Amino acid sequence: MKASLSQSAAASFVALVAAASFALAQPASEATKEGAPKAEAAKPEFVPQVGQSGKDVVWVPTPQSLVDRMLDIAKVTTMDFVMDLGSGDGRTVITAAKRGVRAMGVEYNPNMVELSKRNAEKAGVGDTAQFVQGDIFKTDFSKASVITLFLLPDLNRRLRPLILDMKPGTRVVSNTFDMGEWQADDTISADSANCQSYCRAYFWIVPAKVEGTWTIPQGTLTLEQKFQFVTGTLTSGKNTVKISDGRLRGDQLTFVAGNQRYTSTVTGNTIDGTMSPMFRATKK
Repeated sequence: MKASLSQSAAASFVALVAAASFALAQPASEATKEGAPKAEAAKPEFVPQVGQSGKDVVWVPTPQSLVDRMLDIAKVTTMDFVMDLGSGDGRTVITAAKRGVRAMGVEYNPNMVELSKRNAEKAGVGDTAQFVQGDIFKTDFSKASVITLFLLPDLNRRLRPLILDMKPGTRVVSNTFDMGEWQADDTISADSANCQSYCRAYFWIVPAKVEGTWTIPQGTLTLEQKFQFVTGTLTSGKNTVKISDGRLRGDQLTFVAGNQRYTSTVTGNTIDGTMSPMFRATKK
């Protein structure tokens, strides 16, 4: 009985080895035809939806006609560096790059960042239009000479002190929403034929900081500042006159004292008169 069992087991083993050898000899597609894992289907390309939620805002694209006008009013040139805070599908950055301008978009949603990169490639500016994923409040945008925005009013107000600390002359353009007490230097609208909603933008130029007391050859210049608007007094000897029509446009300061209009350039702690009467003021 033992012998017969051993012979039977041996015969079964031989049959098993033969079957296995036959299977290994078959093409892989045949050998694994039944049990082979199926290849993963390619993920569909991300398509943004108007109104989709984001970190702080929902996404609504700026109409292209307004994008063009926003860059026009900022007078961007190839010497500029444009940063779009909350860059969405990348259209503002891409439009700037098409004009030969260095541009970067900061966007929190990684899917939108990748979409922007694809859009830039399709537009032929993949090498010059940059996009980074990040929080605008944790991003250093101090090197930009032009800032573009399409955010909500409370976000604009939170950004305002950071923007006001930027280099005087930096241009800022915001679609639809203002900066609260910081009045716009100008406003623009897109062509109504090509824009049905969110068609207005506000424009500012970051003013130099001039508040304080300045010494001039004629006496003392005391300035008070509220954003781009300046008031104060000019004292010469015992004579003090109020300043009127004081205005800053970047580093350019103009004001009227007495019957004289002053035009000057602010450079740090120095104000230099650029038209008659010529003067130099230094901050005390």
